Amino acid sequence: MAKVLFIVSGATYWVLKDGTRYATGYWAEEFAMPYKALTDAGHEVVVATPGGVTPNVDMMSLRPSMAGGEQGALDLEAIIRDAEVMRRPLQLSDVRLEDYDAVYLPGGHGPMADLAFDADAGRLLTAQLASGRPLAIVCHAPASILSTRIHGESPFKGYRVTCFTNDEEEAVGLAPRAPWLLETDIKEKVGVDFSRGEMWQPYMVEDRNLITGQNPHSAAVLAERLMKILG
Repeated sequence: MAKVLFIVSGATYWVLKDGTRYATGYWAEEFAMPYKALTDAGHEVVVATPGGVTPNVDMMSLRPSMAGGEQGALDLEAIIRDAEVMRRPLQLSDVRLEDYDAVYLPGGHGPMADLAFDADAGRLLTAQLASGRPLAIVCHAPASILSTRIHGESPFKGYRVTCFTNDEEEAVGLAPRAPWLLETDIKEKVGVDFSRGEMWQPYMVEDRNLITGQNPHSAAVLAERLMKILG
């Protein structure tokens, strides 16, 4: 069975353009669905965060309106509650990539606050990309790709990538208040070959060993693909 590293944001808020703190963290569905799929299949999941802080779930992602109804929200809560690994994360700086068969990053607005600027995240993503082993990143977590730049250049330049779109950010009402937009910056500052699907629909892009997903509903599709690769 495989061992999969989950790199998760440790942020609890994101500072908006006007200086207000927007409560955030990781998005429940994006952690819970892949975690459950992988562990149910017998794979081991290890969680790492910047500084080894306990990840914080974005409470909005547990609202029934966001989780596919009352039952959906309860199911996500149960998965997160039972995920002991979330309570004892490793520090990103202590991670030995050679111990893992794959790396996965769930989103939520949290990565926009920490992983996008985290040197350890940048180092680990660069090494995982070079290793040829699977690297799966969903929704806002491709923000972490920005941390791979050295003197403005990223090894992810030219890779086919998707992420949470500007249109989706507009739809949730955050685009006008956001200090930066993920789709814009990943295209302009990294130089990825960006593509997207319909808003809120699962959409996955695979380029060599890099697999990216557009939005929360893409997490389950990424997990499925990851399990196929891991065998």
